[in-house]
Amino acid sequence: MPNQCLQKCSHGCDVRVTSGCGGAGWIEHEKDDMVILREGICPGLNQDLIQALRNVDIRTVEDLVSANLEELAQKCSLSYKALIAVRRVLLAQHAAFPVSCADLYEELLSSTAILSTGNHSLDKLLDSGLYTGEITELTGGPGSGKTQVCFSTAVQIACQLKQSVIYIDTNGGMTANRLLQMLKAKASTMEEQMAALQRIQVLRVFDVFSLLTCLQNIRNGGVHMACVGGSVKALIIDSVSAVLSNMLGGKQTEGMSLMMQVAGELKTISKDLNIAVLVTNHATRDGSGQPRAGLGQSWSHIPRTRVLLQRVERPGTAPGLRLATLTKSSRQSCQVQEEFDLGCWTDSEEGKAGTSGKRKLESDSPK
Repeated sequence: MPNQCLQKCSHGCDVRVTSGCGGAGWIEHEKDDMVILREGICPGLNQDLIQALRNVDIRTVEDLVSANLEELAQKCSLSYKALIAVRRVLLAQHAAFPVSCADLYEELLSSTAILSTGNHSLDKLLDSGLYTGEITELTGGPGSGKTQVCFSTAVQIACQLKQSVIYIDTNGGMTANRLLQMLKAKASTMEEQMAALQRIQVLRVFDVFSLLTCLQNIRNGGVHMACVGGSVKALIIDSVSAVLSNMLGGKQTEGMSLMMQVAGELKTISKDLNIAVLVTNHATRDGSGQPRAGLGQSWSHIPRTRVLLQRVERPGTAPGLRLATLTKSSRQSCQVQEEFDLGCWTDSEEGKAGTSGKRKLESDSPK
């Protein structure tokens, strides 16, 4: 009777060592992405056939389905029809199930919601608002209005859409008094204002390690389940660059790795929890003096949509006037610009669905 035991090979992989009565043995690699050919996993795959395949180094399902069966039948003196039948069954058992593009699109439409920021001009740039399952980035210099937009968006989602928001503050700028002042313009009663405040859960972190821990808790449901007053539909981080920029450059080699870990957590949260993620980033200047987003080229691939905010400094203009430029988008033409006043945050037009065809989350949508 053959004896089997698991050992480590020279490459660090798990291997199954099988030895017979005569002391001879063979090794099977137990790789996570490989299925070893064994008796019983497929009709017609008996021990004689498996041994004949092993003699020509065919050990896994992948090896068999990718092999030239005509040559294999000749080498092993096996029935070509038998090999075809075995491969057909293995493909049915282990190959990916095909899904049509139409089905994928229908799934996208049913799972994606659009959250209005509460500002028509900004929603116009974003193709109706923030999309669940995606990362949107606001970038700009100090005083460009990034935090104000985050506040207003959180208030809009919590008060008008009655959905919960997780707000991660890395700058120490979040205050309940400021949110309450904004809520008073949207909700007439104290009960409505307090209910909206309860839907905004604020987490304060001031280093990248605390941020990663926080994001992992959200992904695992620890923070997600603690929110009250509706499902969590938005995660806002103001700002992601505040905890990442000091880890990049110079001799700090782990900075890039930490940044990509944050990016991976944000992508997982947005996709798996179907949440709209809004982050802010600082702006720098390129060689020609034009503003560009910080955190470098690697980070530029993380947000699906990116908006640059700048002050409008024309004579006679209001101090809160801002210019928003769409610098990255998969749905809209880039470099489109819109002006809006931070002091006059007006609701978007009711029922404006945009060009995407996806559903826009309204205040009477199911929670």
